[in-house]
Amino acid sequence: MVFSEQNVSDLNPLLIAVAPNGARRTQQDHPKLPISPKELAETAAHCCEAGASMLHLHVRDKEGVHSLSAGLYRTAIKEIEQAVGDQMLIQVTSEAASRYQTNEQMSAIRELAPRCVSLGLREIIKDEKGFEDGGKFLRHLLKDECLVQFILYSKEDINWYIRLCACGVIPTQNNLVLLVLGRHGKRQYQESDLQNYLDLFQKPQNWMVCAFGADESKVMHHAIKLGGHARVGFENNLWLPNGGLANDNAALVTITATQAQQQGRAISNVAEAIRLSTNLL
Repeated sequence: MVFSEQNVSDLNPLLIAVAPNGARRTQQDHPKLPISPKELAETAAHCCEAGASMLHLHVRDKEGVHSLSAGLYRTAIKEIEQAVGDQMLIQVTSEAASRYQTNEQMSAIRELAPRCVSLGLREIIKDEKGFEDGGKFLRHLLKDECLVQFILYSKEDINWYIRLCACGVIPTQNNLVLLVLGRHGKRQYQESDLQNYLDLFQKPQNWMVCAFGADESKVMHHAIKLGGHARVGFENNLWLPNGGLANDNAALVTITATQAQQQGRAISNVAEAIRLSTNLL
């Protein structure tokens, strides 16, 4: 599927998601990286004001370690909702982060029953042996009306996603996918990467992109042109385009919102975020 600037229209407002902390970074990396529910709520409010209508949420345990605890999630979600009301779609992560196995990830999400979740596709369905359990889990989420975003880290992941949709293991077709460019501490973004990813899709796709490292704003500029959506924040990047350290997550959201304005593209509200994230048969 060839994506070009012609795909962009006023009917496709930019969904900006913020990923404010992730599973690994700490306040030693940045003093304003939010960890506690109160810090997450304050960050959510500032990012919402800057233009983000989705929050990608990670929570930590008492030792500051990545957790999928339903109790910790509920506490954080309650605090965030008090800060932003219904103006942001809160998406929880199911990330393993070298701590959880697939069955534990699925069990944690079943217990939490979130409104919206991101799934690293290869973590949930690694190979054909995972078709039965993975398909059952995805059908459960669909029945629960949980909004699912699939995270795809490579060309191989995209081809795997296409195959699972085609054979019905992924029971829905209208999915919002997240394309990940780069890795922590490894090779970062190259402009050709995004188009190479998009060329693999055989039909129009709702897609969002995130990128590791200081070239995040270049990626978002390119994605906005191509009609995609943006995920920014301290999980993936701490830096401004000029090389300076970003003051906070809201600064990165503001940069992306400004880029959209400069390109004549509207910013989505939470209703549009929900519409884009809705999985349909």
